Amino acid sequence: SKVNNRPAMLTQALIGNRALALLARRAAVKSSLARAAMTVASRQVHVSAQRRDIDQAAKYIGAGAATVGVAGSGAGIGNLVIGYARNPSLKQQLFSYAILGFALSEAMGLFCLMMAFLILYAF
Repeated sequence: SKVNNRPAMLTQALIGNRALALLARRAAVKSSLARAAMTVASRQVHVSAQRRDIDQAAKYIGAGAATVGVAGSGAGIGNLVIGYARNPSLKQQLFSYAILGFALSEAMGLFCLMMAFLILYAF
């Protein structure tokens, strides 16, 4: 009877060895992935001085570009003053437009300032 059980024992041993090999391979892959993730994380921490300077310069350029929107509201207020200077009799009509223009230009200025601060300090 031991002779007849020999193929079954051999098959079980092979299946057991394959399962062990798969588990060992899976553990090796997990450990190599963990090492790779730690390598990437350590690379992100060590940034060269040149790269940091380039990033800082890009932040300043972006913050400056974000404040360009205020120039449009300044031009609008300038046109209001020119319109009043040319025709003072339209003072009441121009004043109602001026209130709306001042509100919109103030909102635009605040949005530009907010974006500049976000660029400088959030990223």
